[in-house]
Amino acid sequence: MSEDELRPDPDALLEQVSTEEPKQNKGKLKIFFGYCAGVGKTYAMLQEAHDLLDSGVDVVVGYIEPHTRAETMRLVEGLPILPVKEIPYKNIILREFDLDAALKRHPQVILVDELAHSNAVGVRNKKRYQDVEELLNAGIDVYTTVNVQHIESLNDVIQEITNVSVRETVPDSIFDDAQKVELIDIEPEELLKRFQSGKIYRPDRAATAMHHFFTRQNLDTLREISMRRTADRIYRDSAAKNGPAARTGSTKLLVLIGMSPSSAKNIRVAARMAESFHAPWTAVFVETPETENASLEEKKILRDHMTLAEQLGAQVVTLYGEDVVLVAARYAQLNGITNIVIGKSRRKRGILHCFEEDFEDRLIGELSDVEVHIIPDAGRREIPYKKPGHVDVKNSFPFSVADLLKTLLVLAGATVVSILLRGADIGAQNSAIVYILSVVLISRFTTGYLYGILASVIGLIGFNIIDTYPYFTFDFMKTGYPITFVIMLCLAVITSALTVRIKKQVQNSAAREQRTQILYEINKKLLSTRGLRNIVNLVNGYIVKLFGRSAVFYTMDKDGQPGGVLLEAEDERSAETLLSEEEKAVVQWVFLNRKRAGCGTDTLQGAYGFYTPVMSQGSVLGVLGVSCEKGALSPDSRAFLRMIISQVAMALERQRLSDEQRQVSVDSEKEKMRNNLLRAISHDLRQPLTEIHKASETLVREDRTDAKLAGYIEKESAWLMRMVENLLSVTRLREGSLPLKKVPERVKAVAEEAAARMKNRYPDRIFSVYAADPSLLVFMDATLIEQVLMNLMENAVQHSPADTAVDIRIQKRIRTVLIEVCDHGSGIAKEKVAHLFDADATAALNGGIGLSLCKSIVNAHGGEMRAKNNKDGGAVIGFTLPL
Repeated sequence: MSEDELRPDPDALLEQVSTEEPKQNKGKLKIFFGYCAGVGKTYAMLQEAHDLLDSGVDVVVGYIEPHTRAETMRLVEGLPILPVKEIPYKNIILREFDLDAALKRHPQVILVDELAHSNAVGVRNKKRYQDVEELLNAGIDVYTTVNVQHIESLNDVIQEITNVSVRETVPDSIFDDAQKVELIDIEPEELLKRFQSGKIYRPDRAATAMHHFFTRQNLDTLREISMRRTADRIYRDSAAKNGPAARTGSTKLLVLIGMSPSSAKNIRVAARMAESFHAPWTAVFVETPETENASLEEKKILRDHMTLAEQLGAQVVTLYGEDVVLVAARYAQLNGITNIVIGKSRRKRGILHCFEEDFEDRLIGELSDVEVHIIPDAGRREIPYKKPGHVDVKNSFPFSVADLLKTLLVLAGATVVSILLRGADIGAQNSAIVYILSVVLISRFTTGYLYGILASVIGLIGFNIIDTYPYFTFDFMKTGYPITFVIMLCLAVITSALTVRIKKQVQNSAAREQRTQILYEINKKLLSTRGLRNIVNLVNGYIVKLFGRSAVFYTMDKDGQPGGVLLEAEDERSAETLLSEEEKAVVQWVFLNRKRAGCGTDTLQGAYGFYTPVMSQGSVLGVLGVSCEKGALSPDSRAFLRMIISQVAMALERQRLSDEQRQVSVDSEKEKMRNNLLRAISHDLRQPLTEIHKASETLVREDRTDAKLAGYIEKESAWLMRMVENLLSVTRLREGSLPLKKVPERVKAVAEEAAARMKNRYPDRIFSVYAADPSLLVFMDATLIEQVLMNLMENAVQHSPADTAVDIRIQKRIRTVLIEVCDHGSGIAKEKVAHLFDADATAALNGGIGLSLCKSIVNAHGGEMRAKNNKDGGAVIGFTLPL
């Protein structure tokens, strides 16, 4: 064999590097980024796709927006294309990217245009970037395009510049986590020429666009923002590579969010600041008694704000208290917050609040060492916003016949008492106190402010009629009484309002206390519960009890299929749907993508239930499903469910570790018993085998007539003796009683010594040793490595024709040396390669116990065993040793 043939194969070197690096199952994302439509993002992506195709890469066009640009569409020709998915919608057919077909095709690289696109109703995911995430999770590399105005944190900035609201956005995390971002840039003058020539839009549409969105000033600004965003990404990647010293580690940001639509702007400002400072940030919502009674519309706005903050990388925290300033200031002090972002309303203050200190002034007073960034309200109001403390007529003044009867009865009782007091000639001031007491009682036992205020007015009139002379007449203007009546009315109204507010606070405190008690109870029971099935039953029971909905808990079985445990609520008779094949498909998606799905989410919205993963340390331990037969879960229910799931995750992780520890203990005992058995058998067989071998040698030397039979006995007994030695070596290695004596040895010399010994055993066979570097030294126990080589060569002899050679090839890799034994036999069956070195499976495999011994010795040296079939026929079994 020539020296050229002994050189390391470049493909083998690449394979070696890839095996030494951590395996990345997730696909890689490359974004072609531009500042405006028409800069050439899709064109550049298609050009690169052609280059990949010419290089032998399996690249497929998943979806390309059907532009009217002929030059771009011509580049699609010659590329493999997936058919689009046609969705009927309002008497038209929408063409969408077919995600399932792409996952089934599973190319190396797929092109998906328009990352920010919103999918049609009926598609699994609401947004196309969610489709891309699924492709990446499946190990497919994705090329895509996006413009700067679609980056979520820049949405409000773009809106202020262009006066155009961009509704299709992409979370910053998608952009930041992309492996590559290529900025596609051209001069604005060139872009405007493209518009004028009709290369981007039709002439009529292009003229409108150039006068609104695509003005020269807007293009210059958008171009600058895109370059800055790309530069920020480069700086962040550089900082991550250079270590913590390159980061601004002392900065921590906090943004206060609420139900005001302008909070979205505050969140985006905080996200941009966190990106600039390379600092962590937190979005905090302070729940007060007023906000707990917010309308469903306001709660939806709050939920959207929390989702936006999570998408932009914030940690979302909900705090409870009566004073937002004090609660937020306390949290900032405890967590070392250095910068706070808050909003500022431009509305004029009412006369009742003109003497109150401004929110920002109070916050600055509480946190004198924290920078407070005040973001003015944009002034746009798509949904009327009611400030905390605003009286909601619908929620604060509900009408109830029962409450009305209570009010009338209490007032009637107060009137009777007042008449009796007047008859007993007791002062009128006592009657006033009786009516005020009635107002307090009515406020306590009714709902809202209506009945307390009504009781205040009626009580005032009753006091005037019954206890003011002339009696049983209404005379409000008598000297001195107007002041008394006004003071009494104010006192009654204030008392009523305070009573209602205190009652609400008590109710809210009781609800939070109950929630805390439930979480404590669940945690306590989970700590004492053992067994996966018992944990699942416990969790399902609490979910059904707390939410009044059927619950199902899915875990993966040994075959990788989800198996669910269902607990049905009393008033739900169709809960079996949660175990249907359609719902299992949703659960399978949650397992694979580690995200929520189902009713009320952006993914698989038509599902019967709401499914959320139970995760620990990045892995999914189970999926919890809740029936949505009664409607989607409210934001409060989802928040409470997340608290329960966090405790369930810890219990499942504890159970998993306990099961693994128990299995390790069982395996250890089994291995110990197995080694003891092997040692006993080996010792019992050694003596009789030795005697048989000596007897056969004597027969051969005496040239008896049965010498042929004696030779066969000698050969087989020698093989049995080597088998016994191998068994003993395996047991000693695994017990650690066979120490390694590693010294520098010439690899080729050790291999040649092993080949010489095999030549003595099999004089008719040819054993060859090839080494590119004959002087290569490796630390090893030469005796044991020689035994490994002899076992591999004996295996090759037994499974290859007698007239073929057995080769030993030695190649130096980057960090290891590869030693391979090659034969020219029939090779190894594909289904046996994975279990070739398992001692428990050797009875049905080629190598016998010798290969298991080889693996033990090589592993003890810090190397790895490997096996494959040679392209020209035969098997190649080798091992690596560290240099």
